[in-house]
Amino acid sequence: MAWEDDDSVTYKVVMNHEEQYSIWPASKETPPGWTPAGKSGTKQECLDYIEQVWTDMRPLSLRKQMDAAARQPPPSPGPAERREPEESLVSRLCRGEHPVEVSLRPESNARAFKASIDRNYVHIKFTGTKGGTELGVRLDRAASNLSGADFEKATGAVHLEGDLTLDYAPVRCIADIRLDSLAGSGRLQRVERA
Repeated sequence: MAWEDDDSVTYKVVMNHEEQYSIWPASKETPPGWTPAGKSGTKQECLDYIEQVWTDMRPLSLRKQMDAAARQPPPSPGPAERREPEESLVSRLCRGEHPVEVSLRPESNARAFKASIDRNYVHIKFTGTKGGTELGVRLDRAASNLSGADFEKATGAVHLEGDLTLDYAPVRCIADIRLDSLAGSGRLQRVERA
C-alpha cells in the first residue's frame, strides 16, 4: 500500500520559498526547496490547516509585485504617448471624398457593371483603407443618375447612391464612377433611423 493511501501515516505541512503549501510524510526527509511549516498530523488535519492559513493562493513574488504596483500607479503618459481614440471606419469614410472602384467578378468591364446596376446591387471598394473596404450597396434608383453613361462604349460616368449597414451603423454610400476606368470617388453618409 502506498503511503498516500495509508490513513495511519503522519504528515507534516511544508512550504516553499513562494509561500505555497503542501503536505509530506513526516517520516520522510523534507524535499529540496521546501521547509516544515510547523504543523503535523493526519492527512486531513494537515489539509484543514493549509486551508486556514493559505488564504491567498498567489505566489509570494506575484503578491509583492502587485503590492508595489498598487503603491506606485503608472506615470501619466507624456505628450508623445497620448493617443486619441482610433476613429471608426464609418466616421473616416463619412469625412471627405475617397478613392473608390467598382468591384466586379469574374469580369471587370462596363457591361458587367451595367448588369450589376440592373440587379440594383453593386460592390464599391474604398481603396484608400487598409486592405480596401468592399461594400455591398443596395441601389436607390431614384437618387442615382445614369444619364451620362454609355455602357456599350464604356464612356461617361454614373452617380450612384444606396444604403447599407457598416459596423452596425446605417449609412448611405454615394459614389461617382467613370466607366472607362470603373473608378472614381465616393463617401459615406450616416442615415438617421426613424
